[in-house]
Amino acid sequence: MHLEEMKREIEKLVLKKGFYNKPVDIPKKLLFAFIELGEASDAWKKGRSEIKIAEELVDVIFYVLDTSRLACPKINMDEMFLDKLERNKKRTYQYGEGHRQAHK
Repeated sequence: MHLEEMKREIEKLVLKKGFYNKPVDIPKKLLFAFIELGEASDAWKKGRSEIKIAEELVDVIFYVLDTSRLACPKINMDEMFLDKLERNKKRTYQYGEGHRQAHK
């Protein structure tokens, strides 16, 4: 399943279950994604199973894709992902990490 397909499935679920579904709800959805990321971190720190960690990470993906559906509905996330991946491949080794070397 591709990201755009996932967005459509998430939209069906959101509508069926009456979850937040308006642009005004975007900050809430981003907060929920952040909370789920914290739960994934906590699960990893506590040595929980890979299944539990993966479940929390999927929740993050769920909220991010659902947010993208409302925040940037004209953007194809599959294309955006591939574009961003190609741009990141062109970055230098350890891009953004250089500041740590300067403080040693």
